[in-house]
Amino acid sequence: MTPDAITPRRIHVSAAVITDADGRLLVVRKAGTTAFMQPGGKPEPDETPAETLARELAEEVGLRVAPEHLEPLGRFTASAANEPGFEVVADVFRVDIGDQQPIPDAEIAELRWVTAATASGLEIAPLAREYFLPAG
Repeated sequence: MTPDAITPRRIHVSAAVITDADGRLLVVRKAGTTAFMQPGGKPEPDETPAETLARELAEEVGLRVAPEHLEPLGRFTASAANEPGFEVVADVFRVDIGDQQPIPDAEIAELRWVTAATASGLEIAPLAREYFLPAG
């Protein structure tokens, strides 16, 4: 076996934990995919994880949040939802969006507010399902 067969290939991303007043988690589904995941994405060159997330939130769901207002929760690892054989390594931040309302934009086809109970019929990405989906 080669080392590549044992070590998963990694995708580095920044991801948001955004909850509403009812404690539900915001998840999004990209066009052409079936899994719902937390908003966020891959960094551009020279971006910090917080800068990446602030840019992705503006592009994907129209939310304006300053990088310095993001609360770091840590780095989490899970199987990648849309890329078999890959592992996602996510810098995750809690995001307070105030009274802003997310709207699907760019490659986002759909968004939902979910708990573990309401998401039972949905395909939820491993990162969100394993670490952040509220019991509700």
